[in-house]
Amino acid sequence: MLRKLAVTAAAGLVATGMATAPASAAPSPTAPVAPTVSAARCHSHKVHQHWECITPGSYCPKAAHLKYGYAYKTGKRYRCVRYTNGQWRWKRG
Repeated sequence: MLRKLAVTAAAGLVATGMATAPASAAPSPTAPVAPTVSAARCHSHKVHQHWECITPGSYCPKAAHLKYGYAYKTGKRYRCVRYTNGQWRWKRG
């Protein structure tokens, strides 16, 4: 029983590549670098009767239904409308 468990564990290590992969593999110099995300990313928030920092096409909160908002990248005006499928999203308008 103990031998069977050891063989199963060893097979699992080989299958996952843990037995042959080094602990710390350095990325190749030609590998693409992922863009960094700013820590101060804009989130939608209410300002008086409109919303700011909205993402067009994304879901809008219940408090924003039928209200206007402005996109954080373009500054264009969007409205939180209900689609035929019942979802509320920011739509250009």
